[in-house]
Amino acid sequence: MENGTHYRTCHLCEAMCGVAIDVRGGAITSIRGDDNDPLSKGYICPKAVALQDLHEDPDRLRKPVRRVGDRWQDMEWEDALDLVADRLHEIRNKYGPDSLGVYLGNPNVHNQGTLMAIMPFLQALDTRNRFSATSNDQLPHMLANLKMFGHQILFPIPDIDRTDLFICIGANPMASNGSLMTVPDFRGRLKALQKRGGKMVVIDPRRTETGRLADQFHFIRPGTDALLLMAMVHTLFDENLADPGRARHWIRDMERLERAALPFSPEKVSAHTGMDPDTIRRLARQLAGTPRAALYTRMGTSTQAFGGIATWLAYCLNIITGKMDSTGGLMFTQPAIDLVVLGGLYGQQGHFGERHSRVRGLPEFGDEYPCSTMADEILTPGEGQVRGFVTVAGNPVLSSPNGGRLDEAFDGLDFMVSVDYYLNETTRHADVILPPTAALERSHYELIFPMLGVRNTARYSPPLFDAGPDSRNDWQILLGLAHRLERRHKGGRLPLQEELGWRTLRKLGPDPLLDLMLRSGPYGTGGGPLRPLAQPAIELIRNILPPGNPLRELASLSGLNRQWQALPKGLSLKSLKENPSGVDLGPLRPCLPERLFTRDRKIHLAPRLYLDDLPRLHRLLQTTPDSDALQMIGRRHLRSNNSWMHNSRRLVKGKNRCTLMIHPDDAARCGLAAGDQALVSSETGSIVLPVEITGDIMPGVVSAPHGWGHDREGIRQSVASHHAGASLNDVLRDQQVDELCGTSVLNGQPVGVKVYQPGKTRKRA
Repeated sequence: MENGTHYRTCHLCEAMCGVAIDVRGGAITSIRGDDNDPLSKGYICPKAVALQDLHEDPDRLRKPVRRVGDRWQDMEWEDALDLVADRLHEIRNKYGPDSLGVYLGNPNVHNQGTLMAIMPFLQALDTRNRFSATSNDQLPHMLANLKMFGHQILFPIPDIDRTDLFICIGANPMASNGSLMTVPDFRGRLKALQKRGGKMVVIDPRRTETGRLADQFHFIRPGTDALLLMAMVHTLFDENLADPGRARHWIRDMERLERAALPFSPEKVSAHTGMDPDTIRRLARQLAGTPRAALYTRMGTSTQAFGGIATWLAYCLNIITGKMDSTGGLMFTQPAIDLVVLGGLYGQQGHFGERHSRVRGLPEFGDEYPCSTMADEILTPGEGQVRGFVTVAGNPVLSSPNGGRLDEAFDGLDFMVSVDYYLNETTRHADVILPPTAALERSHYELIFPMLGVRNTARYSPPLFDAGPDSRNDWQILLGLAHRLERRHKGGRLPLQEELGWRTLRKLGPDPLLDLMLRSGPYGTGGGPLRPLAQPAIELIRNILPPGNPLRELASLSGLNRQWQALPKGLSLKSLKENPSGVDLGPLRPCLPERLFTRDRKIHLAPRLYLDDLPRLHRLLQTTPDSDALQMIGRRHLRSNNSWMHNSRRLVKGKNRCTLMIHPDDAARCGLAAGDQALVSSETGSIVLPVEITGDIMPGVVSAPHGWGHDREGIRQSVASHHAGASLNDVLRDQQVDELCGTSVLNGQPVGVKVYQPGKTRKRA
């Protein structure tokens, strides 16, 4: 890599911050914000500076390794890929296709090569036992998108740069830089909001980093957000404040929503939520009375027992107060590569509940079962039991509930392979680890997060460093395995045309396909000439991808441009390379009802799925809140996103962040003092955490961060091991899910807390 300054997008969280990386003598000398980036405008958080640490990490694997007894042995790439394909094929042949399982971690969404190669790989695996981080995260939002707007990835985004009231429930954008809302420099945008006379309201069981900056802050008990939101809906109808504005022409079932809210008055939900009825009414009136306002919910509301209902109701509140598809409210992006339109054209809007998991009968979403039943499918004997497993850029032992049970499950597999460059808490169970190139060694274009941006932008980054000939990108690994599996499934040989398609796909790589999608997208060159290789190559690729896959249809996408004649043309890979800081495609714009994918082109306010779940919410009202119980919630820090970031000294330095936050009253009741070690336990297991006593958390609630617990034997992450912390998921039950959609309950599970007495055995189930 030549000396100089190189521009690219930081891939370490959803914010897509632009960075300027100075390189001298083949090494990084500095990383700073790119002032010319149209979205981040020079802002970066501490994670961006750690890009250097992750790239240079001596613990990162560079070659395939396989387990030989109690040690790891290097392998050559071709031998490793052949071995993996042979073992997976043997298991499939002996026990059937569903004897294989696969888990996809969230770093995959930052990798356009993986996103383009994953469908051929999953097709070759041919298993229904698919899992991903979705069911530990944003599944309720995607389900609401599907049921209300007709497309699972049609996300409404707060137009925060033009709003005058931002109501934030169960979210902490000061730490996350937005989540399902790509918003770098949230602090700067909040200052601008307040400077123009606007206000931010935060509702959370903990006074978070965001809550401390709020104009109004309110505590709420974990797991009761749906009651609060339903009481706000009740208030709007009761006081004749419901007015969807221009949206009234393309919504339906408003009367059903009104009837559904009747039993949930502010007085009836007050005891459970911990919020005063007058406060609830004022919130509803504020939202209705502020023309430019947005109500935003996130992890705290989605990963709980009523996450599905809560997310649906948050959308409903925005709609019936006229804030949907409205400047300063919730709006929809129009990205350069419009995966919403691509999926809609080929019938890939999404689906839910078309089948159910073998052991617990949990519903699939988008062909994936909930992570909370992953261990069930591995440990429970019978037809369809998972015996071989693949993980791709994921660490579910630390990121899914009941990590101890997942440890047991992975340890008992017949064969396991991990596509990962760390020997971590999950991959230590693998028989083979296939390490891909590091992020700075491959090209980068964000396919997913422009769909979540508070502004429409596009940016491409070429590889910063040469990975060398003895390396493989993620897409090369996945395509190499898929090709081998297909050949083995079909007796060792493929028809000539199919074989040529595989070879062409491997030769092309992701960038030419990226170019095709840019040119065929809303801002593209339209019917202009494609690369000479592109047309015949795509025709060949069509032969190996499943019907309905957007990549299969790229050859015919030029017709898309007729839908976007009013938008500027000319975007291509070449034009992005000429603008290394990215291009500004403008603010969010109203686009409904044209962008809806429901059959009647209307927003469905009261899908039957949610109405049928309301009796469960009503039963919650019939219970008496347990004043003695302690409920666990998670939390996030600005310097942490994924568990592998704990192997950067820059990101873990300073005071210990893996603590148990507890209110002074609860600490006294449990006999805890500052500096004590607390034993946190449940029927699942127990962990020990240092105590942090603070009034920033609601009485009856305790909090610990996700992603720690690097004290397991056999990992090779030296920095993380010295800052091990404890895994919150070791005390969270995998049996507790949102009954509506199967999302893991990560917030609101009861735990016991007492002083830890050294010498007594800790249990990790």
